[in-house]
Amino acid sequence: MTDQYGPGPIGSPTLVSGLELQSDRVIPRRQVIAWASWDWGSAAFNAVVTTFVFTVYLTSTKGFGGVDFVSPWLGFALGIAGALVAVTAPITGQKADGAGRRKFWLAIETGIVVLCVAGLYFVEPSQQFLWLGLVLLGIGTLFYEIAAVNYNAMLVQVSTTKTIGRVSGLGWASGYFGGIILLLILYFGFIHPDVGLFGVTSANGQSVRVSMLLAAIWFAVFAVPVLLAVPEYRAPAAVARSKVSVFGAYRRLGSDIAALWRESRHTVFFLLASAVFRDGLTGVFTFGGVLAAGTFGFSAGEVIIFAIAANVVAGLSTVVVGTLDDRIGPKPVIVAALIGLIISGLAVLVLHGGGQTVFWIFGLLLSMFVGPAQSASRTFLTRIAPAGREGEVFGLYATTGRAATFLAPTLWGIFIVIFGAQYWGILGIILVLVVGLALIIPVTAPPHARALERPRN
Repeated sequence: MTDQYGPGPIGSPTLVSGLELQSDRVIPRRQVIAWASWDWGSAAFNAVVTTFVFTVYLTSTKGFGGVDFVSPWLGFALGIAGALVAVTAPITGQKADGAGRRKFWLAIETGIVVLCVAGLYFVEPSQQFLWLGLVLLGIGTLFYEIAAVNYNAMLVQVSTTKTIGRVSGLGWASGYFGGIILLLILYFGFIHPDVGLFGVTSANGQSVRVSMLLAAIWFAVFAVPVLLAVPEYRAPAAVARSKVSVFGAYRRLGSDIAALWRESRHTVFFLLASAVFRDGLTGVFTFGGVLAAGTFGFSAGEVIIFAIAANVVAGLSTVVVGTLDDRIGPKPVIVAALIGLIISGLAVLVLHGGGQTVFWIFGLLLSMFVGPAQSASRTFLTRIAPAGREGEVFGLYATTGRAATFLAPTLWGIFIVIFGAQYWGILGIILVLVVGLALIIPVTAPPHARALERPRN
């Protein structure tokens, strides 16, 4: 089978990355900023809806049925959404590549997410509205993940071999800082005070429900710049792919994966390794707040303050390490970050008796390593992605990531059950990170990607 890079087979010396097609282009700064603006706006979904506000509202408000009743259903809803992402993400990315309509589909998918978030306003604290909330959350998660496939694929359009690490780092950092600003606005404007802005109170869940409206507006506004400033993707004639049906896309996907395994196994191995360690990274943030409250005695307000501090640290470290990514390549950054995470996690476990000071120190260290690992993972994949097939590859990236999402939460629970204390759950997350580190160490970038890591003069 021939590849879309050029005349040779996959993995041949004629392999061409999408970044190489950009190597001599000067990217306008406004396009880079506009691209990163989507990450800034997406914090409305990541930080507000799925992490700190809406899911907490569902599980902690007695009107919905209580934590023991709602939590499993929340897991089922997100699990179904994740399964659908795993099935559809590679195909949607592939078809967007072939049609040259990444930006068009990013607009449609983002719009659906915005509507789902706005619809959460109608979820009143009553069990009859729980199912509306779960359905909207599931649909929003599905389309957010698919939108992220096209958004990540656009990284190659706004970066070059010399700037990809910094640009990717800017995007991740924008997401962290966007979350900080929005959480501060919502916390002090609606959730924390007895009577918030516009006379909003907590009665009937209004403080959280109005926050969902603001979150929807936030995402919509900050998603617009990338749609206006970044040109629509057009596949070069040499790499353009013919349009196919949905079933044809699945057949093509199967043959491409088989060819990828035969001729470019480094990419397959990286997708496997990143699926594991990214689940560990997710576990650090997912269970960080739970651990802070349950083991270290943080109040709800202190958890939010810690979350804001953690996002600041993660954002700053991602910006700084992004320049290092451009100089030494993404793999050393990933390896160093995983080692830092493992050491910091072990410190939290061993020193848990030291109280909140221990968690503040080593919890923030954990945050410092998470962002660079996430950003460098994205740049590694961009460096090895075939020209004109970035969407398809990032679709596989989303799929493999979803396939491993059960690891961290499952091991977290198992270790707590075995040892009888919440802090032992940390060991489960550390184990996932250790396995991810072991899998990434033998992965080597292909020759063309190693050349891209040496910026041209």
